[in-house]
Amino acid sequence: MRCRRFVVVLLAGLGLGCPLAASSPSEGKSGPCPTNMAYIAPEGASAYCIDRWEAQVVEVDGRKERSHAPTTPVTNLLVKAVTHSGVVPQGYISKNEAEAACKASKKRLCTGDEWERVCRGKHPTTFPYGDERKSGYCNDSGRAPIVSLHPGMGDEVYASAEAMNDPRINQTPGTVALTGSFSKCKNGYGVYDMVGNLHEWVSDMQGSRGTFRGGYYQDTHLNGDGCKYRTVAHDPSYHDYSTGFRCCADVR
Repeated sequence: MRCRRFVVVLLAGLGLGCPLAASSPSEGKSGPCPTNMAYIAPEGASAYCIDRWEAQVVEVDGRKERSHAPTTPVTNLLVKAVTHSGVVPQGYISKNEAEAACKASKKRLCTGDEWERVCRGKHPTTFPYGDERKSGYCNDSGRAPIVSLHPGMGDEVYASAEAMNDPRINQTPGTVALTGSFSKCKNGYGVYDMVGNLHEWVSDMQGSRGTFRGGYYQDTHLNGDGCKYRTVAHDPSYHDYSTGFRCCADVR
C-alpha cells in the first residue's frame, strides 16, 4: 500500500495518516493472534485477541488499498481496519461501519465484556493504570472546538450531523492524539488508549441502540468512570468526531 499524507493542523506528527512502525511487542504471525493484537486468556472464559491500539482504516478498491484521512467519515466506502502505534485513529465512524471494517480484516468488534475485561487489566482496576484517575495519564482533558467552528449555530450545533462530523474538529491541537502517545494509558495486557482519546464501539446492543465504551478526549466520566464508561444513546448508524473503535478476533 502506498501511503499518502493529508494536510491537517494538529500536534506534532498528527498530520500523518500513514502508519508508523509498531513500537510495542505483539504475538506476531507465529502466535495465536494477528500482528499488533494482544492475546487475552481469561480464567473460565475463551481466549481471544484485541487490537493494541485504536483502529485506523484503509480504503479497499478491488485488490488495491489506499490510505484514508482519519478525520473524515467513511460513508459509502469499503474500508478495512488496521492497527498501529503512532497514528491518528479513525473517528467519524458508526458502529455499522466499524463492524464492516473489522470484518474486512477478518476480525470483529469486541463484546462489551471482552472490552471491559481488557481495559481493567490483569488485576482489575477502574482505569487501565489503577483505581484513581491520574491527570495526564490518558488523553482525557481535551476540548472539541465545535461551537467556535460554527459560531452562528449556538446549541443547535450538537444536533447537526454536518457540524458534528466537521473534519476540522479532530484536526485541532488538544483533541485526538496519536495512538500510544500517552504511554501511561496502558494496562497489564499492553493495550493502549482504552480510556479517553476516542469512544470505542463494541458489539453490544440495547434495544435499537448501539454501545460505545471508554469515553473520549473531552469526557471519561459522565457515563461511568474510566473502564466503566458506557453510552447507549445512539443508533448504530450514528457517527461523529468522537466515535472510534478497535477490533477483537478469535484465536487461530
